[in-house]
Amino acid sequence: MRILGIETSCDETGVALYDSEHGLLGHELYSQVDLHGEYGGVVPELASRDHVRKLLPLINVLLDDCQLQKSDIDGVAFTNGPGLVGALMVGACAGRALAFSLGVPAIGVHHMEGHLLAPMLEENPPQFPFIALLVSGGHTQLVRVDAIGQYALLGESLDDAAGEAFDKAAKMLDLDYPGGPQIARYALKGVAGRFTFPRPMVDRPGLDFSFSGLKTFTLNTVADQAQKNTEQSGLPDEQTCADIAHAFQEAVVDTLVIKCRRALEQEGLSRLVIAGGVSANQRLRERLESALHKINSSVFYARHEFCTDNGAMIAYAGCQRLLANQVEDLGVKVKARWPLNELSSLSYNDNKSGENNG
Repeated sequence: MRILGIETSCDETGVALYDSEHGLLGHELYSQVDLHGEYGGVVPELASRDHVRKLLPLINVLLDDCQLQKSDIDGVAFTNGPGLVGALMVGACAGRALAFSLGVPAIGVHHMEGHLLAPMLEENPPQFPFIALLVSGGHTQLVRVDAIGQYALLGESLDDAAGEAFDKAAKMLDLDYPGGPQIARYALKGVAGRFTFPRPMVDRPGLDFSFSGLKTFTLNTVADQAQKNTEQSGLPDEQTCADIAHAFQEAVVDTLVIKCRRALEQEGLSRLVIAGGVSANQRLRERLESALHKINSSVFYARHEFCTDNGAMIAYAGCQRLLANQVEDLGVKVKARWPLNELSSLSYNDNKSGENNG
């Protein structure tokens, strides 16, 4: 079964073709980072309009690269939520219309399920069950995954998501959007130990997160250090900014690692999947691998290009659900908010879903 995947939930237009027998055939991605960068964040209306301009030409490029025709598509998967409503509508309407014109089934995919299953596209996919850390600009969640569609929420952020905290900290330091990669790059120049930031909620039981207090601590530190800068630039000197970035990143990473280890021990599992944009953070990967090795556990993640939003994860997730005969009707009903535990499980043995991953 050859599935076209469409991702338009926020500020990336992603398309991909996934074959249930041969794996990933190809993928294309257009990022709107430059478009939104001057505003310091995503502007929903601009995002929607850009998806309209880019989606169909991107599908044509994908088909040409794969040397296929639209008639070779056996099904269409599109992101149905959560995300920006206008952006979601572009992909959902285009995907549903294309499927209708071709006489093939269509399926709306949960954006975070796509991220959660992205590591299944790698050569060494995780086997069920496992713990998933979904960490991005909009979500920070720990989920127990027993099979596709069998999800139990263990903990989540009570305020800012980790990725959102990275973006806000970067803005405090006058760094470009998106903030995660900028903070990580700046932190490499930082001196360890000069600043010690709090690790929120690690001193109490449970698996929930909170990053608003850490954000406030960072803001106060930047303001205090800026007063000591004789250049009166409104910011601390460059080395101090790098030291603050280093301390901030260490605090976020430590918090995530501690909660991930706690979740594995609580659930008696030995496999962790990290997914979402923040999973590309190299420091987070290094610390998780080191911490989990000590408790005989393993960590799995997607390649960097599939950590951020992309069509490949939607094509894969949609393929699994279409193989289980789950299809959408002709209506288009996108969901800005959509809890993972509302998803239905699949009717076949999901342990085989890691096969033929390409």
